[in-house]
Amino acid sequence: MTDLLALPSDVQDLLFREARTANAFTDEPVSDEQVAAIYDLVKFAPTAMNSQPMRIVLVRSDDARQKLLKHMSGSNRDKTESAPLVAILAADTNFHETLPRTFPHFPGAKDFFLDDTAREHAARFNAGLQIGYFIIGVRAAGLAAGPMTGYDATGVDTDLLEGTGLKSIAVVNIGRPAENAWFDRLPRLAHDEAVITL
Repeated sequence: MTDLLALPSDVQDLLFREARTANAFTDEPVSDEQVAAIYDLVKFAPTAMNSQPMRIVLVRSDDARQKLLKHMSGSNRDKTESAPLVAILAADTNFHETLPRTFPHFPGAKDFFLDDTAREHAARFNAGLQIGYFIIGVRAAGLAAGPMTGYDATGVDTDLLEGTGLKSIAVVNIGRPAENAWFDRLPRLAHDEAVITL
């Protein structure tokens, strides 16, 4: 089946088959240049009306890390405390303000999102699409990602994102995987369980 795909088999392994959620990392730092390279790749993810609502909040200072840690659940706290880089992936509920620039051929695009509830729903959904691409981008950089949703989102939004219009969706630990980074691979559904032809 791998010969039916355009990517070489080793790249398929890097991005998918051998890649897993990392639970432990080495102490090798992740640079701003690496993050920029990842973003320059994943910014091409598809979003409705080219809305691009995902925002990447890098937690680099000790103060920000401590604020984040108190909202992480269970074992996620230890993972986050020791990760070389932590990113809060958030949805910008004010994404509509950039639509005149990102969707210029439709001057009325911003007016489609004047309702706060509908706009937040659109922001979260489309940022969710981008988050999947972000994780693949981290893998493409030769790094590992440890995405987590086990945290107090309201607390994170209040303590770290207050007044920004950003709503956190996931916290992602990023770095070089340690030797004990992986749990055993869990089963995946077979093609005939997941693919439906009408």
